[in-house]
Amino acid sequence: MSDGDLSIGQVAQRTGLSVHALRLYERRGLLASEVRRDGSGRRVYSAWDVEWLTNCVKFRASGMPLTTISQLARLVREGSGNEAERLQLLREHQRRITAQLAQLSDCLDLVNDKVASYEEHLAAGATGDPWQQTRPGAPTEL
Repeated sequence: MSDGDLSIGQVAQRTGLSVHALRLYERRGLLASEVRRDGSGRRVYSAWDVEWLTNCVKFRASGMPLTTISQLARLVREGSGNEAERLQLLREHQRRITAQLAQLSDCLDLVNDKVASYEEHLAAGATGDPWQQTRPGAPTEL
């Protein structure tokens, strides 16, 4: 390996992906460049590979399917001229993330309201279940 080249173990450490996952990413065509091999046949990665894999980790964490990452990687490997296709893939994913964020925001609002309700309930020294007491038509405690 030359200066700047990284082993699969080093890349695993830097990206948080396991060695097994890195091999899977290679087999599934998720890398934006071909993985080079040293004289002994061991995988050799560049800083660019680490940057791409770090992006892949974030893509996956945001729910991007492996097939979409694979399409994006293929387009990057093909080089210039397909930027509009790359943009389309990213915009579609951006829309999905935006919808997920809106749904999560709605869920967070509910949880925040319930936390506030329980805090007020406990601070007042009240007894019983505050959810039962606030429901219209709910029976009161005996």
